[in-house]
Amino acid sequence: MTETKTIGRDDVLGAEKALNEVVIGQAEAIRLILVSVLCRGHVLLAGDVGTGKTTLLRAVARALGGPYARIEGTVDLLPSDLLYSAHIDEDGRPRIEPGPVLSQGTDLSIFFFNEINRARPQVHALLLRLMAERTVTAFRREHAFPHLQVFADRNRIERDETFELPAAARDRFMMEIPVDAPADPVARMDLAFDRRYHDTDSLIAEVKTGLLPYDGLPALAGTLQEEVHASDALRRYVFALCEAVRDPAAAGLDIEGIDPARLVRGGISPRGMQALVRAARVAAWIEGRDAVLPQDVRRVFQPVIAHRTFLTPAAEPRRETLVPALMRAAFEAVPVPAT
Repeated sequence: MTETKTIGRDDVLGAEKALNEVVIGQAEAIRLILVSVLCRGHVLLAGDVGTGKTTLLRAVARALGGPYARIEGTVDLLPSDLLYSAHIDEDGRPRIEPGPVLSQGTDLSIFFFNEINRARPQVHALLLRLMAERTVTAFRREHAFPHLQVFADRNRIERDETFELPAAARDRFMMEIPVDAPADPVARMDLAFDRRYHDTDSLIAEVKTGLLPYDGLPALAGTLQEEVHASDALRRYVFALCEAVRDPAAAGLDIEGIDPARLVRGGISPRGMQALVRAARVAAWIEGRDAVLPQDVRRVFQPVIAHRTFLTPAAEPRRETLVPALMRAAFEAVPVPAT
C-alpha cells in the first residue's frame, strides 16, 4: 500500500507557482482556489466566456491528482445522468454502466461540473447531497466519496437555457471566485499570440500530477484549523463584518443608489461564518503565520460571503454591483483591530 505523502507549505507554494506558469494573469484566483482546497471546500468559478475557467480548474485537478470525473451542464441533463448511463451493447442488449460520479469508485477526488447553471434544479438537488454529505445512493446502495471536492464553473453572460443555482447549493460552495480576463495587457497579448496557450491539453499537461496529493489533504486541512489561531479582537472583527453585511441598515452602511434597509433578504448563516474563519486560517498559514490577521479575513471575505448574501427581488438584478459595494461599505464601517 502506497504511503500518503505529508503536504507542507513548500508543496502548496510550489503548486501555486506551477499553476501560475500555465494559467497566466489569474494569480488571485489560483490563491483562492488553493485556500478552498486546503479547507476541503467546493469551488465555483464565475466569469465571462473564454476567460479560462475550465482550463484553470482542470490544471488544479491535475495538481491534486487522483481519480477525476467531469460532466457538461445542459438543459436536458437528468439527475440520473450523473449516476449511470444506459446504452445498447454490440449484442443488441440494453446495458447500464456507472455514470461520471460512480465511474471512478470511492476514491473520486475531483468532480468537475462544467457550466453548472445550464443544468436544471433537479440536477442541482442531487449535486447538493453529493456536496453536503459526499455520498449518493445508486444501484440500491450508498456510495461514499471521502476525498471528493466539487469544482464547477458558470458563465455570467448567457441567460437563455440557464438556471440560477438555489440558495442551498450556492451555500455549499466554499467560495465563488471571479475569473476575468487578465488586467495586464502583456498577458492578454501572450494569450492571443503565444501558441503555447492555444493547445489547452498540452498546456495543462505541463502541471505535474499530484503536486498536492489529494489523499493528503484531509490531514493537512485538520491540522491547519487546529494550529492557526485567532485573537479575541479578530473574532469580534469577523462577527462585526458579518453582522454589517447581514443588516446593513442597522450597521449604518451607506451604499450609493439604494436604501440599505431594502437590500439584503438573507444574510450570512453560521455555516457561512465557519467557512470564512476556515478560509482565513488557511490564508494566514500560506503567508507563513500561525495567527489570523485582518488582512487574511478581508482577502477571503468577498469570495466566501458574496454568494451567500441573498438580496431582495428589487436589488437582485444589480447583484454584480451592489454586493461588492456592500462589502466595501462594511470594510469602511467596521474598525480594523490593532494587531
